[in-house]
This record gives sequence, C-alpha cells and structure tokens, in this order.
Amino acid sequence: MGLHCCFAGTTIQTLKLVSVPSTMQSSSTAICSRLNHFKPPTITRSHRFPFLIRALSSPAVVDSTTTASVDSGVKPQWKAAIDFKSILENKSAVAENLKNRNSSANLELVLELYQRLLELQKEVEDLRYERNTVANKMKGKVEPLDRQRLIEEGKNLKEKLVTLEEELIKLTDALQREAQCIPNMTHPDAPIGGEDNSIIRKTVGMPRDFTFYIKDHVQIGKELDLFDFDAAAEVSGSKFYYLKNEAVLLEMGLINWTLSEVMKRGFTPLTTPEIARSFVVEKCGFQPRGDNTQVYSIEGSDQCLIGTAEIPVGGIHMDSILADSSLPLKYVAFSHCFRTEAGAAGVSTRGLYRVHQFSKVEMFILCRPEESNAYHEELIEIEEELFSKLGLHFKTLDMATGDLGAPAYRKYDIEAWMPGLGRYGEISSASNCTDYQSRRLGIRYRPENPTSPPTNLKKNKGRNVSPPEFVHTLNATACAVPRMIVCLLENYQQEDGSVVIPEPLRPFMGGIQVITPK
Repeated sequence: MGLHCCFAGTTIQTLKLVSVPSTMQSSSTAICSRLNHFKPPTITRSHRFPFLIRALSSPAVVDSTTTASVDSGVKPQWKAAIDFKSILENKSAVAENLKNRNSSANLELVLELYQRLLELQKEVEDLRYERNTVANKMKGKVEPLDRQRLIEEGKNLKEKLVTLEEELIKLTDALQREAQCIPNMTHPDAPIGGEDNSIIRKTVGMPRDFTFYIKDHVQIGKELDLFDFDAAAEVSGSKFYYLKNEAVLLEMGLINWTLSEVMKRGFTPLTTPEIARSFVVEKCGFQPRGDNTQVYSIEGSDQCLIGTAEIPVGGIHMDSILADSSLPLKYVAFSHCFRTEAGAAGVSTRGLYRVHQFSKVEMFILCRPEESNAYHEELIEIEEELFSKLGLHFKTLDMATGDLGAPAYRKYDIEAWMPGLGRYGEISSASNCTDYQSRRLGIRYRPENPTSPPTNLKKNKGRNVSPPEFVHTLNATACAVPRMIVCLLENYQQEDGSVVIPEPLRPFMGGIQVITPK
C-alpha cells in the first residue's frame, strides 16, 4: 500500500473520533470470563467502467464459514484461513519475527487459545459420538424404563453439546481476533531494526542547486494563490485544504498522466468506492481496535472511509477462486483517501505534507505465489520511472522490519528531496504482502500446471483437478497527489516567483508551461 508507514497497523475511529478499545486481555485466567461476555457484532457481506466488466467478473465461490451460524443464535465473526499449525510448529521463528517488527501481538495467548480450541473440538466430537450412540440404541426394541433413561441421557447430552458449541464459537472468534494481530513473516533480506536501519537501494538525480532564497510550498502556494488552508480549517478543521487555480489543474494532470503511464504497463484502471465495511479493512490486515487510530469509521454502521484504494481493490475478488489463466490481475485505482493522522503535527509536516483527505493513484496486483517477488520489483521500477520522468531527485529504501505494516513481507519506500522543507519526504511505497491478505479475503486460484504434484487431487468429470491455492497480493503508490505537488512546487520554483510545469504534465494541463504570479 502506498505511503504505508502512515497507515500500517491502523485502527478504526468514528467520525466523532471515538476509538474502540481492545476486547482481549493477555492474562490466561481472564480467557473464560472474557469469552462469556464476548458479543461479536453482526457482520454482513462498484463503480466500474463498462469496458472493465470482463476483467472484474471472475467467478466467485462464497466461503460458507463467513456467514455460518448455529441454532443458539450466536453469530461468529469472519474467519480467516490463518495457518495456526504453522504458527505452532514455528513458534520460535514467529516470536523472533514479532520482536524484529516491534509487534505487540500476543503469541502466547494465541497458542493458548489454539490449544484450548483443539481440546474443546475434541470434547464436542466426543459428545456428538455419545449422542449418536444413544440415538442408535433407541432405534431397536427397548424396555420402557431403559427408553426413558436413554431419553434423559440424550437430553442431557444435547444440552451439554449446545453449551459447548456456543463456547466453541466464542473461542474460535477470540482466537481469530488475537491471531489476526500477528504480522506477516518477513523477507530474509529485509534489514532488521527501526526506520534508521533501512537500506538505500538506489539514488536518482541530484538536489537542484538554487542561486536564490528557497521557499517552501506553503509560501509558494500563498503567493501564487494555489491553496486556502484558513478557509478549509474553518469549514472542515485543521489539516484540510482547498486547491485553487492552477493547483486544481495540476492535481488533475498528475492523476491523468499517472493513469495513462501505468495503463501502458497492462494495468486495468478503476475508480473505487470510498467507503468500505470494517471487516474488509480487517481482512486487508489492519486492526480496527486500539488507541492509535488512522481510519475514520462511520458511527452507527459497520462502514469506514478508506485510507487507501488497496482496501476496496483487495475486496473485489473476496471469497473467489480465480482462473489460473486470469493471473496476474493488475489494477491501477484512483480514489480519495481519508486518514486521521493522529498525533502528526509540526513544522516538518505542515501544509500539504500530512493531511486528512487526499487523492491517490494506487497499483494493486494479484499473482501466483512464485511470481510475487518479481512483481514487487516491477512495481518499484514503475514508481522510479514515473518520478524520474518528472525530474525529481529521490532515493529508494529497503525498509527495516520495525517500519513494516502488518501485511507487508517486504516494503520499498521512495523518498524525494523537498528543498523548501529541507529534507527528504516519503512520496511512495511498494509492498509485497504474499498470502497474508488473500488468506483473510479468501482469494484463491486453481493452478493449471502446479509446480509440484498436489497431495490431494480432486476428480472433476473424469479428470484430476488441483486444489485451489492462495494468491499473493502486492500494492504500490503511483501518485499521492499532495506530496507530489509539494515536490513539484518546491523543486521547480523560479527566482521570479513562478513555477515551471514538468514537460510530461503539460499536455494534461491544457498546455500550461509556467504558473506565474497573479
């Protein structure tokens, strides 16, 4: 996802900015008590161009586990295909990964809940067997006293079974809630540590040598009448803005130029819904509970404003089995994004650098597992090509483990030189999320030619069919508009107060070459 460090590990917040507290305690003694009071919310299960219908109409196979319920009336939460057996068998590696990523996930509680789940499942199976045995005894000729005794025994077994099944649902949901906090495993080559331990992969260009006083984008925008922060603060609050005059054309030009460039690489364009159900946000790997919130949630509903198009694009093929021949699926999506940016303030983030609402063009790929590393490289190459064409000076970073969001297996960031701010600022990122999101979203494909013989081939009309596997997902920012405007205004400012428009953008801005003082 683009600008990942601003959104990773995010949580949902209401439009009244009321955060939702954590529902789990780490103490093992509190598990049963918490389960008895656990009341999961009710979960219920686009805007497309006409020529995109074929690309978006892959057949969907709905997973019944997402809507299952029992006679007791207890409705389970969504169920992700988390590999608990693998977590148990690789406990040391998972624990080390949590440490390297500075994660607060409670591995011991997850394993404790998982062990209790296995025990409870065994109890339920044993009770079902006993109940069936009693039922079978009553089918034959039975003395009245014995029949009455069997009826009472069957009634008691049924009541115990209902109680255990309700507890099993609660325990399963609690396990899911805790386990989804465990982040993805990390690429072995990713540097370990905090953001300062990130490694520079590439540096492009050199900082421009100015022979006059350098202004920041806020001053430039004020003098050229491009922004209005004061009016936006009165209307909407701090960290909102109006774009005016040529800045509006610059935003539209950036969006249309970026879309046209990325579409040349075989990406299907999308516009997306800008409201998503909260459980879709969860399935994309972002936690909707906690205090450090980045996502606006709509009070009185299960919906929230998206912080990136990665969320609605990831949901397009939710609970689907894709045809092998359709892969890879490459999308480039335009959307508005909304982030609380809680706690983010200061001179270094003033103006357009960190705002609550912005336009963004996001790339998203679904592919076969063995191809995801190659597509990760392709995404960062596209980003580097775009920013090079705009004449920016930037560096590409292989981000350290402590700066990775929960879904990311590996993440590359691009930081561009912003002379007015006097520093590098993140303008883009590209993440390989492997099967972390697809397991939660239920996105699989059926290999036509599996690389290794499947262990359990299914027969379909006389021919062997490979079982479905989870796809890998990747995302990358092609253009986060406000920060691109910051870069362009500050790097292309002239001594007379004007700003030169980079050549590639001019045809998309009605031929404007220079923004001049009014």
